[in-house]
Amino acid sequence: MTPNNLQSEERPPIWIGHVSINVSDFKKSLDFFLFVGMRKVAEFQELAVLELRGGTHLVLRNKPEAEPGQASFDLMVDDLKAQQVALQEAGYAPSEIREGRIHSVFDVSEPSGNIISFYDSHVVGPV
Repeated sequence: MTPNNLQSEERPPIWIGHVSINVSDFKKSLDFFLFVGMRKVAEFQELAVLELRGGTHLVLRNKPEAEPGQASFDLMVDDLKAQQVALQEAGYAPSEIREGRIHSVFDVSEPSGNIISFYDSHVVGPV
């Protein structure tokens, strides 16, 4: 199968396997990513591997000297408002939801200071 004959209802033959983020507070950051819905695959002193929907893995790298910044990835959820409220109730400080042309979004700082953007999905049902 080549990209030229891929039908719209077929899954593409390629996907993202791993993305990573450096965190200075490994335990608290790990707890954050588990709280938002990721599944722990493995945990070591220097890193943790977390699974997202679709099989993509987030590699959380324990780097005490890591400088916080905007994450190089964003997260998508089925219910953006529910995710925002859950984070607020857990003591995090998510931004207000901003409406966009295609997606709505809010940002939140995870415990190591990295800014994570949460988007609503325009895809409904099984993929």
